[in-house]
Amino acid sequence: MSPAASKNGHFPLTLSVKLKYVKLGYHYLVTNSVYLLLIPLAAVILTNLSTANLLLDLCTKNSAILTVTSISLALIATVHVMRSPRKVYLLDFACYKPFPGNLCSKETHMRVSSATGRFTAESLDFQRKILERSGYGQKMHAPAGLMATPPDQSMAAAREETEAAMFGAIDDLLDKSRVEAREIGVLVVNSSTFNPTPSLSAAIVNHYKLRGNVLSFNLGGMGCSAGLIAVDLAKRLLQVHPHTYALVVSTENICRNWYLGNHRPMLVSNCLFRVGASAVLLTNRRSERRRSKYQLLHTVRTHKGADDRSYRCVFQEEDQHNIVGVSLSKDLMAIAGEALKTNITTLGPFVLPMSEQLLFLATLVARKVFQVKKIEPYIPDFKMAFEHFCVHAGGRSVLDEVEKSLGLTEWHMEPSRMTLYRFGNTSSSSLWYELAYSEAKGRVMRGDRVWQIGFGSGFKCNSAVWRALRDIGLEEKNSWDGEIDEFPVHVPRVAPIVY
Repeated sequence: MSPAASKNGHFPLTLSVKLKYVKLGYHYLVTNSVYLLLIPLAAVILTNLSTANLLLDLCTKNSAILTVTSISLALIATVHVMRSPRKVYLLDFACYKPFPGNLCSKETHMRVSSATGRFTAESLDFQRKILERSGYGQKMHAPAGLMATPPDQSMAAAREETEAAMFGAIDDLLDKSRVEAREIGVLVVNSSTFNPTPSLSAAIVNHYKLRGNVLSFNLGGMGCSAGLIAVDLAKRLLQVHPHTYALVVSTENICRNWYLGNHRPMLVSNCLFRVGASAVLLTNRRSERRRSKYQLLHTVRTHKGADDRSYRCVFQEEDQHNIVGVSLSKDLMAIAGEALKTNITTLGPFVLPMSEQLLFLATLVARKVFQVKKIEPYIPDFKMAFEHFCVHAGGRSVLDEVEKSLGLTEWHMEPSRMTLYRFGNTSSSSLWYELAYSEAKGRVMRGDRVWQIGFGSGFKCNSAVWRALRDIGLEEKNSWDGEIDEFPVHVPRVAPIVY
């Protein structure tokens, strides 16, 4: 036995573990402070029970007082119910899983890129290094148009890719939810860089023969965070249009936007984005609460577009040879961190327990009012507010930064990292592959809170907060079926490539 061990054979608690229990004790004390304060109040009431009986007897004998009191309480309750926004429920969701024929390993990516004859040896080597350090596996999916020889980037191929992804996700969703397409009253579709005419939302209306008065919206150019923008828009519409369903579809097109130049900041997106789509069914019908999965609690949107550096950090433009591509700035991670900080500052008061808010306020006052510079800024512990985290799988560096900034564990980041490994960056739909991962692992229990965090061009950081209304059973079908037991896998941590 080590000399550090105690006589009973147990090792003493380290300082960090002791502080952890102190903090938990403080958290439970503050959280239950209302109940603790009620104890002396109850004691006072019990000691003055005769006075309370006298007041009750007075109200009972005086019918006028009783009537006025009852009417007043009824009016207050009615006004409160009428002014409260309609609750929005997530009935179900589905993620598109392409056919095995569309699998694109790292070697396949390099073969396709080399076969174009458009990339220099230096550019091919750069792409190879990006893939090696990306955190990607070997089972991601690419569109059929790009897998062809030579690659087909036509409008027809792009439509085929996007419609296959959207319709595949919607078909699965309608099958699982047992909702008829004509019952859908709101449709919101988001695709950043592929916006044909007629729109993608019109393609869905046509394919599923949605009713003529459906409220249809098509969001373009809003980047990887547009999925949560679409959810926020659908929520606002459901709060003013009663007794209906809202379908939110998120996707991105790869085929049409494959960059065929040699400008490194534009080559990165070729290596990152892969095929994916999600379909989410929301409703404001109270009768659907019983079979819904989640209730939407909060949506918070942060837009940093007023700052020029943020505005241009993800930018679609021509390179020096007039070849169109999406350029990713070297400042992207710093800008994403600033946007996340602004977003959580807004979201914090809605979700953090009072114990965390008091600690944050105390350190803020000490630093700003009393000028105590030795005190570090307090980063609230969001693990006390949420059980599950879905961080946009935009890239390994993004996930590393968020994990560090929020003090999350490997378990909390597992859905995001495994989604990146298995499906790659599927843009705005990635958050739903991550939630599907947690469900497939049997981790989502009734009452659990889920935080979805999306980043996108503009620059934007958006959040959505959900509460599980029931346990999510392992038997429920989703995009991880047949392979969830293979995960998690170990993904080596390597330094990102500098370009």
